[in-house]
Amino acid sequence: MNRIRVLIADDHPVFRYGLRALLLAEASTVEVVGEATTGEEAVSMAARCLPDVILMDLNMPGLNGIEATSRILASTPKIGILVLTMFDDDESIFAAMRAGARGYLLKGAEGDEAIRAIVSASKGEAIFSPAIANRLFGYFERPGRRLPESPARPFPELTAREREILTLIAQGYTNPAIAERLVLSPKTVRNHVSIIFSKLQVAGRSQAIVLARESGLTKD
Repeated sequence: MNRIRVLIADDHPVFRYGLRALLLAEASTVEVVGEATTGEEAVSMAARCLPDVILMDLNMPGLNGIEATSRILASTPKIGILVLTMFDDDESIFAAMRAGARGYLLKGAEGDEAIRAIVSASKGEAIFSPAIANRLFGYFERPGRRLPESPARPFPELTAREREILTLIAQGYTNPAIAERLVLSPKTVRNHVSIIFSKLQVAGRSQAIVLARESGLTKD
């Protein structure tokens, strides 16, 4: 029996260490083929390693887990992406489902539960932790309920991180203040700002602020 090739995508080293240890204990079933610490790394490593399953965190630097999931599945739809996160709000759950994730587990799940979820995801099955499954069943049991549509957002060409930084710019934050608020390096913020200006085709900060405020971005 071929082992299930798993890629871990999470920016927390302690959590990755624990998850890797769990998977190594199941070496007859699972093989860890790589670890990514950002959404961008997850996308590139997915193309390079071609895992059967990706354990995807939602909140990572740069490209978040939802956007990384969408990009990966757009090019390699056979990969089973299993979200493993601390977020249990409806918006995150439905966003993951819309992006194509095969499952959604909360961090803190029992080891056996995680292994079963990996095996199920590798077979193309949908798997959710009991708490998430109960919430989904409760949601859809209500008359007239359906999967909520993702509302149209301004500047769809921006990543979630870029949109977040543009919002802070429009609210009057300086680059150093943005770096401190988002726990990023000043250089990273400068790079993001430069990319934002390029994508929006604006000459500078004042034009970006006007554009963001006119679009209603600061109301998100």
